[in-house]
Amino acid sequence: MSHVDRTTPAVRSAEGALLTVAGLRKSFGEHEVLRSIDLEVRAGQVVALIGPSGSGKTTVLRSLNGLEIPDAGHVDVGGEVDVDFSGPVSKRDLGRLRDCSAMVFQHYNLFPHMTVLQNVVEGPVQVRKRPRAEAVAEAERLLARVGLADKRDSYPFELSGGQQQRVGIVRALAMRPRILLFDEPTSALDPELVGEVLAVIKELSDEGWTMVIVTHELGFAREVADQVVFMDQGVVVEHGTPDVVLGSPHEERTRQFVRRLANRF
Repeated sequence: MSHVDRTTPAVRSAEGALLTVAGLRKSFGEHEVLRSIDLEVRAGQVVALIGPSGSGKTTVLRSLNGLEIPDAGHVDVGGEVDVDFSGPVSKRDLGRLRDCSAMVFQHYNLFPHMTVLQNVVEGPVQVRKRPRAEAVAEAERLLARVGLADKRDSYPFELSGGQQQRVGIVRALAMRPRILLFDEPTSALDPELVGEVLAVIKELSDEGWTMVIVTHELGFAREVADQVVFMDQGVVVEHGTPDVVLGSPHEERTRQFVRRLANRF
């Protein structure tokens, strides 16, 4: 892929999906985690993956970024990167797939021995081979955008959980991906810190970023997602608009899950 500037997301002019997943399967030993998952995400869409623990949501997300290698299925990004996992996958194809997206992790995954600025700059310089001065300038701009300009020289242990997660988002943006992947971005945060992270994600949605978000925040999914995908036991049970899946789901299993999660709060 060419390393064009993705800090302002590009919306494809051609019709069709930016991300297409077909027949994705994954087993760990005898436990089948994903059973023929199909997924389509159009440019500029936000897709929320919801479901109980162990339903396969995070495995789907990690498969999109090549952090997990599926046993079968296709992942296609914009018709330019099409990886077939039914056979051996070359390092080149896996690298091209990883170039398309950036992951924001549940537990931040910042390098503890690096400052905030160093954490953000590391990927663009070492992986994307961008000039350090250019990467630093962009990192400073992105940190200012999320209200962390004054934390550039701080270390992760000096930050709150919400601040660390915002650094994680900036680190992902600095890689200039086509797709942002979020794995339960607020589940490790104290309740009072959740809002500051969700606000940043909402801003990215408003700007037209393409995102796939694993979340248990149903209110947030209703507000920000274009499509909601409910998974259980490794399959897609139901998908559709938030009003349908979260408001008037067709499947009884979806209704049970939404009711149970709503009753927790």
